[in-house]
Amino acid sequence: MDDREVEAGYEAEQGATGILQVFGRQLKRFREWAGLDRTEFGARTGYSAATIAAYEQGRRIPPPKFIDQADELLGARGILEEMKEEVARAQYPAFFRGAAKLEKEAVELHVYATKAVPGLLQTEEYARAVCAMWRPLLSEETAEQRVSARLARQAIFARTPLPTISFVIEESLLRRPFGGRAVMRGQLEQLLLCGQRRNVEIQVMPTEVEEHAGLEGPFTLIETREGRRIAYVEGYKDSRLYTERKPVRELEEQYGILRAQALTPRETLALIEKLLGDV
Repeated sequence: MDDREVEAGYEAEQGATGILQVFGRQLKRFREWAGLDRTEFGARTGYSAATIAAYEQGRRIPPPKFIDQADELLGARGILEEMKEEVARAQYPAFFRGAAKLEKEAVELHVYATKAVPGLLQTEEYARAVCAMWRPLLSEETAEQRVSARLARQAIFARTPLPTISFVIEESLLRRPFGGRAVMRGQLEQLLLCGQRRNVEIQVMPTEVEEHAGLEGPFTLIETREGRRIAYVEGYKDSRLYTERKPVRELEEQYGILRAQALTPRETLALIEKLLGDV
């Protein structure tokens, strides 16, 4: 896949999430062919009739387990399962879908965070608090979908072979108690656990540092299995993937300097332990 294909795929995924409507119509068609009403079908799959209706109408995103169950139970012969990946991608906000696909398959992932604790490190409670603060307000359904999607992304930590993952996080984010002190305490404990993984390094950029290479904002560096290096930069309604070597190399340079300026992973864990004592 070349640079133009990556960019074209990303732009295409920013369009309407019609895949949910397509999946819903196919699901309804197979259910009716099987002679099942929503109540009976829901009972066999472990979901309410209202939930089945929401899936068929494209209002909710069905989990992969449900799609597998439905395909087998309704005799869809793989037709529903074929849409599983596209349906799963619809749970992310449009601006992140291309990056989410690349992240899932990355062999290296390096994240510089300035707005909130990175999604890959968030607890469920912290993620819910972040989504609750989104403006314009998200619907409860959308917020829950995003929380679920954020937690699902964390499967990357246990993937085989293990990817190499690092984070540089602004110190202020660890002192800002999104969701309250109890939520923040759980988040700091999560950071300690993640920082002890063999394939993960977390570094904090001290607030009082006199030199700082990342003043232009947050970004993520991704390396694919094919050795391609890509950068994801998130801004207000202008998030995008960079595949050209020049901008990616510039961000790689920034990240290298940021890591040199930040606390070491060991110093970072010591700081987090100290902050835990203050919460």
